Amino acid sequence: MSNDAPVTFLTQEAYDRLAAELEQLSTTGREEIAKRIEAAREEGDLKENGGYHAAKDEQGKQEARIRTLQHLLKNATVGDAPESTGTVEPGTLVTADIAGGEETFLLGSREIGVGSDLDVYSEASPLGAAIIGLNEGDETSYTAPNGREISVVIKKVETYAG
Repeated sequence: MSNDAPVTFLTQEAYDRLAAELEQLSTTGREEIAKRIEAAREEGDLKENGGYHAAKDEQGKQEARIRTLQHLLKNATVGDAPESTGTVEPGTLVTADIAGGEETFLLGSREIGVGSDLDVYSEASPLGAAIIGLNEGDETSYTAPNGREISVVIKKVETYAG
């Protein structure tokens, strides 16, 4: 197994939505936060200024999201969901028997599943890493974060229609 970071698959729609979010956060979002911090700073004593601390906290979260989006967009493979060949890969819709219960989910970035009711598992998650490259009918198991060994049988792999 390679330690290379997996390439994130994004549909064009997801890429465009994230690029627009990044643009908004990097421009007007930063301006709005700076104005709120300045207004709160003018209220006086910063030690007991809840508005100032809340705005600074929000600024930190916003900057973290900007860095996340920049990294995601820079390293993403953009295009249509891969045409399913029955092999589990990023961007495919997988139906599997997991620990005795059938579940259908999308494998890939949670960003491509926005707006759907599907569960999304990253290919870097314990489940995703265990099933990537498997074919319909294959069986495997993985160790869950709680230490339990979970059995998985791949039932169906389909093209994700978005």
